Amino acid sequence: MPERTATVASRVGLHARPAAIFAEAAGEQPVEVTIALAGTPADEAMDASSILSLMSLGAEFGAQVVLRAEGEGAEEALDALVKVLETDHDAA
Repeated sequence: MPERTATVASRVGLHARPAAIFAEAAGEQPVEVTIALAGTPADEAMDASSILSLMSLGAEFGAQVVLRAEGEGAEEALDALVKVLETDHDAA
């Protein structure tokens, strides 16, 4: 299963606006994507398109998260989502 590790760049972490932006981007992908804090077992990963899951993840600024997806288009989907996570959506 393809996976990518990304660093949360938004200063407030995956909360409020950054979580909404990421959840929308994840929902637009052609495959289902899961997210978990680095070091969390894969079977405890959450739905990356769920804003509630993202906010309950507790991913703060600088946290490492692991994205996983499977199926046609998974590699491209993960690459696109890493870019979203590694952008500071709270920059003025």
